[in-house]
Amino acid sequence: MARTFRRQRQTHPIAEMNVTNLIDLGFTLLIIFMIATPLINQDQTIPVNLPTESKSLQAKPDMNDRFVSITVDARGSYFLENRPAAISLADLRAQLRTFGVEKRPPIIRIRGDAKVPYEKIVELMDELKKANLLKFTMDTQTTG
Repeated sequence: MARTFRRQRQTHPIAEMNVTNLIDLGFTLLIIFMIATPLINQDQTIPVNLPTESKSLQAKPDMNDRFVSITVDARGSYFLENRPAAISLADLRAQLRTFGVEKRPPIIRIRGDAKVPYEKIVELMDELKKANLLKFTMDTQTTG
């Protein structure tokens, strides 16, 4: 009579979960957010307290449109795009003329502080008309 000396294997479920894929996913999302966050906040480098308005439906902009922001702070200084230094009205006028002669001029985003004198905004809009930049938007923040 032959005897076998093999032990019977006991099968038991593996109680550990493999989290390697979840860690990879977490790091991937972290990298995506690290790249996307500065792009979202890029227009907020010049501190401006935008006027408020009630929430409403807005038309989606065309993907081919190019936007250029002009910020007017509470003191009435002009800032083109995200440049930290204020520019004079004469320098702004020259830059607007170069935008106006382009084949496809950009849409101007006016970011005026809520406390800026209305005269400064009208002065800017007048310069936009002189430069033949007739498409512009007024940036605001929404409430509720």
